[in-house]
Amino acid sequence: MSGIPIAVDIMGGDAAPDAIIKGVGEALDFYGNAYRLFLVGDQDKIAAGLKALGKDGHPQLEIVHAPDVIEMGDHPVSAVRSKPQASINVAIDLVKKKKARGVFSAGSTGAAVGSAYLKWRMLPGLERPCIATVLPHEKGSFVLLDSGATVDCSPQNLAQFAVMGDIYSRTVLGRKEPSVGLLSNGTEVGKGNHLAIEAFKLLRDVESMNFIGNVEGHDLFTGHVDVVVCDGFVGNVVLKSCEQMAKSMGQMIKQQVMKRMLWKVGALLSKGAFQEFKKTLDPSEVGGAPLLGVNGSCVIGHGNSNPMAVRNGIRAVGELVRHNVNDAIVDQIHQYGLDNLISFN
Repeated sequence: MSGIPIAVDIMGGDAAPDAIIKGVGEALDFYGNAYRLFLVGDQDKIAAGLKALGKDGHPQLEIVHAPDVIEMGDHPVSAVRSKPQASINVAIDLVKKKKARGVFSAGSTGAAVGSAYLKWRMLPGLERPCIATVLPHEKGSFVLLDSGATVDCSPQNLAQFAVMGDIYSRTVLGRKEPSVGLLSNGTEVGKGNHLAIEAFKLLRDVESMNFIGNVEGHDLFTGHVDVVVCDGFVGNVVLKSCEQMAKSMGQMIKQQVMKRMLWKVGALLSKGAFQEFKKTLDPSEVGGAPLLGVNGSCVIGHGNSNPMAVRNGIRAVGELVRHNVNDAIVDQIHQYGLDNLISFN
């Protein structure tokens, strides 16, 4: 087998294993020999799924049996410890054993974070992991981090998240000089709670980073900022609110259009524009969010990931590996003097 070796958690996700296996099939069709994939989960179900797709015996695939699954209702850390043969644990172990370079999972976010943190540990000089979610704005997209990995943060954690977001934006998204903002309740210096105020002081003193100061919620979607930094509690609330707002806006527009025949005709004529707009809001186009800071490459997909999301999630893992994101993070953290900071927590 050739290509970047990636472990795929086949049992993770609302529509697993079928949607995940179909996504693997799409990845093979789209990317050819770019990746060799370890399919982790119930070997009988995986074999049956591959046979149905006509992909059984494919030279780029290897089935790795994992008899257990961490369910969405399980307590993540407890389940990681009590189910060593769960699919996410076995996938993470493949990287630890250097058989794979990265992991894609659409299962429990907490389980993926917990397993990666416990088994891979953190990159040198870093204290806590973060999830970097790419969201659309008027001029393209921005990175929101942390969107759910570390809910209780210190100012030092936020400063390190900012560096990780800056590196990801530069290397993977191709931004030459990404603007970095700290999410707060006002743009003025001194605004925010203790966490935001102290994090601002640290980021203000970081040379070479394009730190633009505090940003507010209404700045997120204007294209004013490329990287938005916050703790995982706030970030997850922002993310979930944005996801539901996009869905609700679509429904509200549809309800209004259906009220009059002329509006229906106008909507039909604008169908192409609506479809392109929908694509910009579709998380399947991105595939998943990278878990940054841990000593390995992991992309976490949405729980309802469809085959296209899985295919793009596999590509996203490959991008982390190809761009040597982890090495760049360690180098930059050290250069900025933000390694091994003592946390307030």
